[in-house]
Amino acid sequence: MIEPRIVPREEHPISRRDIDPDALKVLYRLRQFDHIAYLVGGSVRDLLLGRRPKDFDIGTSAHPYQVKKLFRNCWIIGRRFRLAHVKFGQKVIEVATFRRQVAPGEEVVQDGVPAHVLHEATEPAGTAGEAVLVDAAPEPGIADGPHVLAANEAGILAPITATSEHLIHRDNTFGTPEEDAFRRDFTINALFYDIATFSIIDYVGGLDDLKAGVVRSIGDPDVRLREDPVRMIRAIALAARLGFSIEPALLAAIRTHRGEIAKSSSARLLDEFYKILRAGAAEATFRGLADVGLLDSISSELHRGAADPLWRSLAALDSYRGRFDAAPDALTNPILLGSLLAPLGITLHGRRSEDHMRPGHRSRHGHGAAHVADAVARIDRPEPDAGAPPAVPDRRAPGPRLGDLPIARRDVDRLRQVIGLQRRLRDLSASPRAQRALTHRHVFREALTWFDIHGGAPDVAEHWKTLAAAAGGDHRPADGDEETAPFLRRRRRRRRRRRIMPTSGQN
Repeated sequence: MIEPRIVPREEHPISRRDIDPDALKVLYRLRQFDHIAYLVGGSVRDLLLGRRPKDFDIGTSAHPYQVKKLFRNCWIIGRRFRLAHVKFGQKVIEVATFRRQVAPGEEVVQDGVPAHVLHEATEPAGTAGEAVLVDAAPEPGIADGPHVLAANEAGILAPITATSEHLIHRDNTFGTPEEDAFRRDFTINALFYDIATFSIIDYVGGLDDLKAGVVRSIGDPDVRLREDPVRMIRAIALAARLGFSIEPALLAAIRTHRGEIAKSSSARLLDEFYKILRAGAAEATFRGLADVGLLDSISSELHRGAADPLWRSLAALDSYRGRFDAAPDALTNPILLGSLLAPLGITLHGRRSEDHMRPGHRSRHGHGAAHVADAVARIDRPEPDAGAPPAVPDRRAPGPRLGDLPIARRDVDRLRQVIGLQRRLRDLSASPRAQRALTHRHVFREALTWFDIHGGAPDVAEHWKTLAAAAGGDHRPADGDEETAPFLRRRRRRRRRRRIMPTSGQN
């Protein structure tokens, strides 16, 4: 048992006025029913730094279904570990039961109940509290002799292979606040705010690291990074976003284990990239990822293209994001994807632009964000073979690639529509009627966002914003879901009911 450092209310700057009112409702109700309830994670860190948190997550001693009984607006999610989502309109307050990192000697758990409790009732092969040993013939990739079964993400017993022995397979056992703090990734993310006493609780030295501006791993960084390789990306992104340095031992471990990132889910990596691009420090983060060699292990295209065009594109994206307190809805996945593809010279048909890669090539628009506008002229145009006539784009052809990252076809198609409107946005010689009609295109909002970021013509962008505001603009959702968009429809005339003429013999 480690005695935490407790900072009373009068010695820290966090006020309940800075906490989301709905998060306070959840905290108060949990306390009302005698459950421990803390504000946890990045929200405490950001409040101490004077920043506006993106989310307000809550840690509690209440089990998920105990939380559900307290809130009618609560849904239980998750397979590997149950989480409670308390919904207030479109807002979600995530409530997680305190958990601990399970030791290798413990077996599968169910809904947070340790396996030895289940063993006491059934006593299968293997003593209570031990992993189940199987003497069956080993499968390829598994060491000879008995091997241990662990729970995979689907909750099914599966053998631990040589490539997955360090990854976390058992992470869903309930624990204490202290155990929950030590299973988190970085010290500055393991701070708690106690709603009962309004104090800050620190088990891992996060307050000192926050004051020093250091990102430090909890525990041995070599072990923690192999447990979850995505922590390498998060460490770089966190340091870039906060302007912190990375502890030398953690930085050395990232360089040593950068190849482990290939074991992570491709969908999860792409999701991390989108989070980075929305955070407002994309340029610094991608520079850091390139410096430690992580880009090479994720995408060879990004690794080769880590040069000035990419940095200018990401700087323009960060500049746009800096205008807002939180990530705006206008920064959709197609916009973020295009901000990576265009400076890399990758067309939407999966080929690299030869003009972009030619040594000494300079944009006709000059330097800065307008450099990307030159790449836009080629991004939706496949490169023809030498001497061949220009080819018509084949929409069925394989799309662009960034390593094995699963780029969604719908995002590529949407980006193609966004790029298709850029030439028309630059043309202010069109008639007023044609310009007003353009503002009602379903993709206009995203096209104007792209132009505002990468067009290099702020006066033209301002013209279209003014015109859209005067004309009512396009208020449809940016994801293209037109069925739910609140736009006016022409009323359909009611079809006149056909009169049935009486047949002969009827009165």
